[in-house]
Amino acid sequence: MISILIAASVGLLVSILLTPYLIRVFSQQGFGQEIREEGPQGHKSKRGTPTMGGVAIITALVIGYFTAHLINWIGGSSSTGPTASGLIVLFLAVALGVVGFLDDFIKIRKQRNLGLNKTAKLVGQLVVALVFAVLVLQFADDRGLTPASQNLSYVRDLALIFFPVPIFIIFCYLLISAWSNAVNFTDGLDGLAGGASAMVLGTYVVIAFWQARLDCGVTPQAACYDVRDPLDLAVVAAAATGACIGFLWWNAAPAKIFMGDTGSLALGGLVAGLSMTTRTELLAIVIGGLFVVEMVSVVAQIAVFRTTRKRLFRMAPFHHHFELAGWAETTVIIRFWLLAAICCMFGLGLFYSEQLGIAGG
Repeated sequence: MISILIAASVGLLVSILLTPYLIRVFSQQGFGQEIREEGPQGHKSKRGTPTMGGVAIITALVIGYFTAHLINWIGGSSSTGPTASGLIVLFLAVALGVVGFLDDFIKIRKQRNLGLNKTAKLVGQLVVALVFAVLVLQFADDRGLTPASQNLSYVRDLALIFFPVPIFIIFCYLLISAWSNAVNFTDGLDGLAGGASAMVLGTYVVIAFWQARLDCGVTPQAACYDVRDPLDLAVVAAAATGACIGFLWWNAAPAKIFMGDTGSLALGGLVAGLSMTTRTELLAIVIGGLFVVEMVSVVAQIAVFRTTRKRLFRMAPFHHHFELAGWAETTVIIRFWLLAAICCMFGLGLFYSEQLGIAGG
């Protein structure tokens, strides 16, 4: 529990102190956000706001995680230190952050709202997903548990759905690509993606901590969880939660800096990685419901327009639809945050009810 608190606190402090420094540096370098020409007219005034703030989130995440383990080691804690699961999820977030950074940097240099082309971005996500998929099936512990399972999971592995290795690799790519793009689509209003991500990652702190309390290797019983390193995953999620909250201090409306693809792809990768390593891929759809709705709105808009030449929404992603309907930006943000909170609470409720159902049965 101490490690979780340290990771969250350090992540928060590093993010809230580093972000204003990045604002100054990026402003001096002219690293400003380009705005979509077809976007809401009210967004034109945001052109030139420093972007790539995801650098602060990723830095705070990494420092928060390793500081928690360092302090435990100095204090003589019996903790085993960084684990395979925690390090692999960190790798996923940082690697996708690098892909996003390249995308942001190209946007800035070419003074346009399009960075990496679709093929380059696809290849970048594919390479990262391939490495992740290979790594999470290695490093079995003394119980034979690897960081992720080849079974599809809800709260625990579903024994009836097993992926052979080639299918598992494809599944990893689809999951990582979906979540990273879903958070990326949500990052269109000041603080929207940052606030929602903090809630989702905070939910995973609770889930991973609960799994650690009922680890099958410690408390064998019907209702325990076969997760390789649940407590360390809680530390990762806590550091990320603190990093998001610290960044949100500067990213909330009116934003002084945007996270850019650097942050949104990294945060999406965290959601994907945590869902796989905690064996909750299906439950994550509920917990990250806001991200799912935003992504579905884009897919639906494209599908309907290509088949009927009519728009389903005034503009996609979904949050822009309400802006064009006359809602104030802050109203959209707050109401979408409330939806994100409801999804997280509902997801936690499903997690807990499943636990009670097994324990009671």
